[in-house]
Amino acid sequence: MNRLLLFNKPFRVLSQFTDRDQPDSPRDTLAHYLKAPGYRAAGRLDYDSEGLLILTNDGALQDQLANPRHKEWKTYWVQVEGKATVTMCRALENGVQLKDGLTLPARCKLLQIPTIWERNPPIRHRASIPDSWIELSIREGRNRQVRRMTAAVGFPTLRLIRRSIGPYSVDGLAPGEHIYVERAELTSGSVNKRVQGKKNDKSRTHRQQIRTAPRSSGGKDKRAGATSTASLSADNGPVDNGRRTRTRRPKNSD
Repeated sequence: MNRLLLFNKPFRVLSQFTDRDQPDSPRDTLAHYLKAPGYRAAGRLDYDSEGLLILTNDGALQDQLANPRHKEWKTYWVQVEGKATVTMCRALENGVQLKDGLTLPARCKLLQIPTIWERNPPIRHRASIPDSWIELSIREGRNRQVRRMTAAVGFPTLRLIRRSIGPYSVDGLAPGEHIYVERAELTSGSVNKRVQGKKNDKSRTHRQQIRTAPRSSGGKDKRAGATSTASLSADNGPVDNGRRTRTRRPKNSD
């Protein structure tokens, strides 16, 4: 049966099962958290980024999720250096000129500080320089694109969490946890089952923290400065939590 595996990738974990670049001193990989024969990541999430990574045993679905030509929305919570502004969000929405060309139109809004898991290690705070959060959604897959976009408008990224891809979300998963779900309808079509499965009540504290979403600041629409409370569901529609089966991660092998 073709299913998807949704994994909340912790900071400094590779989006693959082996570390081919450092075999003598391997970094943490998916193998430290998952036993999923036949499953491969649909796209990548950088070593120093956190959040949703989707794995599947369906090659066609893997391509649909990972290939930028299908233009699935990917939504990120981004902590940036400096006080983010509506003007900054509008610049990101309109497209940013990078070395590899102008980015496509995006979605951006300002966020209050989200209630989420602590990163280990935490980011380095500087008393003289404020930091702030935005929610940024893009439909491309360039190398380190979000970091390059925020840097291009003068707000370097300090922390990056992928919140959702299309209808799939990291909602309810603590770092290192994963669940199997059924295929859901994507923006680009072709699949039509809703996300479903069964949850249990373990790691309830983590799930409550993850669900407590930041409030946007200023404005009334869903673009820069929207005031509606964000959630860890996709921008193109709410996730049907339904009945999902959670699999607790095994202990690290090192």
